[in-house]
Amino acid sequence: MAKKVLIVVTNHSEIHEGKSTGIWLSEFAEAYIEFTKKGYELTIASPLGGKAPVDPGSVDANTPQEILDTQKYLENTAKLDEFSVEGFDAIFLPGGHGTMYDLPANEALQKLLRDFYEGGKIVAAVCHGPAGLVGATLSNGEPLVAGKRVSAFTDREEAQTTLDQYLPFLLESKIRDLGAIYVAAPNWTSHYEVDGNLITGQNPQSTLAVTKAVIEQLG
Repeated sequence: MAKKVLIVVTNHSEIHEGKSTGIWLSEFAEAYIEFTKKGYELTIASPLGGKAPVDPGSVDANTPQEILDTQKYLENTAKLDEFSVEGFDAIFLPGGHGTMYDLPANEALQKLLRDFYEGGKIVAAVCHGPAGLVGATLSNGEPLVAGKRVSAFTDREEAQTTLDQYLPFLLESKIRDLGAIYVAAPNWTSHYEVDGNLITGQNPQSTLAVTKAVIEQLG
């Protein structure tokens, strides 16, 4: 039986007027490519379904064709509330600033994350993807991340993007406020944390490490 992974992406496309955002393409693409090589069955879903926007800043003249080619899987995503934990082995949240807007308060995502986590299935997220975790609580009402080692985009990295002033919150600060044991490496270096079936990575440079950690657990 092929392992099945639910990949959840953002639909949100604007930080402020004239500043587009969305998914950071490499974070989706690198995971998609590695999971596909393993023969996993992948389902791409988003809060609204339909087209999921790619952050224009994540694509340039040097972006490998293999990465660019994965954009076609974002053209018509499924709607998140159509899915339950049944049949899936892992849930994966790639980042991009868009996730900061539509994932934290999404009730369908919150329920999925609780069910995956409490069902002993893998919950993985990278860079701004952990924004999806901040609204998730366990059945006892505790934040899902409380007391767990978590990595995500740092406040220092956010300051370097100069977008910190526009965002609804700062991800590192929010995760700390929820009682997580936040762990990070120097800016823009690969870093990930595994705490049981929760796997999180710091930044775009950490995507492959997170993906490989998921593969290691899934087999």
